[in-house]
Amino acid sequence: MTAELILFLIVALTAIGAAVAMLMSRNTVYSALFLILNFLAVAVFYLILGAPFIALAQITVYAGAIMILFLFVIMMLGAERLKELDPVKWQRPAAIAITLALAAEGTYIVFSKLNPSYVVESFSGNLADPVSIGTLLFDKYALPFEVTSLILLAAVIGAVVLSKAEKKESEQ
Repeated sequence: MTAELILFLIVALTAIGAAVAMLMSRNTVYSALFLILNFLAVAVFYLILGAPFIALAQITVYAGAIMILFLFVIMMLGAERLKELDPVKWQRPAAIAITLALAAEGTYIVFSKLNPSYVVESFSGNLADPVSIGTLLFDKYALPFEVTSLILLAAVIGAVVLSKAEKKESEQ
């Protein structure tokens, strides 16, 4: 085993463990912190692939700005104080069926594509520099970029409106 493979396995296990812990955590703040750990593991993957700009953007944008936004929304909504509703009777069996279907599909894809002669081509670094990313993002993908920012803005405004409405109802 090479050092790169060992590093990859450690980071992969960290990413999988953080994702599972994020899903299983009952505390929303802990879930957000596990998501930050997962984002950091993805940034290490980018570093392994030879894309340091994308790794730093991953840390700055996702682990930094987006997660701070999530934490502010979680704290503002007071998600720890929300009442737990009884789940609908069909939700649990549907979730189990969908999970089993996705696991079966993932297993099929992994084993059907498993070929010992398959060689991964090396990554050409021409897409990892800031100039080409900026040019591609603001020329070809300008509309999806702006739509994404508007969706995030609408989500934050919705969270603020919902928290204000709940506070007004509880005060009366």
